Amino acid sequence: MIELLVLDVDGTLTDGKITYTNSGDELKSFDVSDGLAIATWTKKLGKKAAIITGRTSKIVEQRAQDLQINHLYQKVHNKDEILEEILKKENLTWEQVAAIGDDLNDYKMLKKVNLSFTPSNGTHYLKEFVDVVCKNSGGNGAVREMIEYIIKKDNLEEEFLKAWL
Repeated sequence: MIELLVLDVDGTLTDGKITYTNSGDELKSFDVSDGLAIATWTKKLGKKAAIITGRTSKIVEQRAQDLQINHLYQKVHNKDEILEEILKKENLTWEQVAAIGDDLNDYKMLKKVNLSFTPSNGTHYLKEFVDVVCKNSGGNGAVREMIEYIIKKDNLEEEFLKAWL
């Protein structure tokens, strides 16, 4: 059973575009349906989630806080090493982890987890080996699709729906 979700940000939780204002502020857009699914996973089902990303952004800090994502690691080059630290802290195994990423910096991590995903806009290098290529793109419901896949696979649909009904 999956106990921990690992999420990349740019190209996965977002569409991969980075917009800067004239004052140098960075803008990112997140999909509300992804957020609702993540919040259900963490708040209602009591499961764990982690964001491991190669960039640093205060916006990502805010999003992680809003969704009660208890593991946030930014400016990471070796995502699989950070994930191994999280597994030790949480007393989990690789078998209990599902992860989603869209590019080469996610490759090693995705190769090690039990269940791997990439959005439809992920690089073809990942699409060749991940367990699931999402129909939705990053920032447009790919993470929601991932969570719904896991919920169904782990027979948690009733709990997932009951959380909101």
